[in-house]
Amino acid sequence: MKIFYIPVRKDSLTNLAIIVILLLLFISLNLTDTAAVFGSKSAKPIFQGDESEPVIAFECNVVWGTEYIEPMLNIFRDKDIKITFFIGGEWAKDNPELLKRIAEEGHELGNHGYGHKHHSKLDFNNNQKEIKQTEEIVYEITGIKTTLFAPPYGDYNETTVKAAEALGYKTIMWSIDTIDWRRDGVSKILERVFRKPHNGALVLMHPTSDTVKALPQMIDELSKRGFRIGTVSEALN
Repeated sequence: MKIFYIPVRKDSLTNLAIIVILLLLFISLNLTDTAAVFGSKSAKPIFQGDESEPVIAFECNVVWGTEYIEPMLNIFRDKDIKITFFIGGEWAKDNPELLKRIAEEGHELGNHGYGHKHHSKLDFNNNQKEIKQTEEIVYEITGIKTTLFAPPYGDYNETTVKAAEALGYKTIMWSIDTIDWRRDGVSKILERVFRKPHNGALVLMHPTSDTVKALPQMIDELSKRGFRIGTVSEALN
């Protein structure tokens, strides 16, 4: 029986080996992002905290309404309450002293992206860019690294959540919305909050005049109902 073989030049084998090595290197360098986008099936936003504990978290998104931040802080100080402020990067850059006060008074700092964009319209890298820019600014001003991310407008998709998760973030939503940005009055805010308060509730608010006026009654009534008001991390337990 005759044995046939195809002669292969050494330089061809060398070129093939180089191609394989480069391919393996490319895969290894992109392994983290690939795993984050395709490998995780558990990446989901969080809409409420631990249902077994009577803790309700206040979360305040900060990108405007600067003039109402200090009155809110004064109320929280007087009521001995700490909440979570989700900080926009551009706002932090423009208001470093106020951000320092929020941190110094013991409130939790979360990440609200840099430019208040619709994150569902961003790709993986740009989602991460928005988060990391804010993280760096907040850290530079306060020395605190954020680990909770609240997408602006509550707008997200799977890529958003996985991009945040790959950076070590939990994506936070809410279970009670004050809708205070409508500026339709204190009574409306209180009605929305008191409609169905529950263990582990995450209450979304913004710095507005109506919010400042509603806070004392909101805090007192929730306390009377047996709830403790705290940060998002405390509600997540």
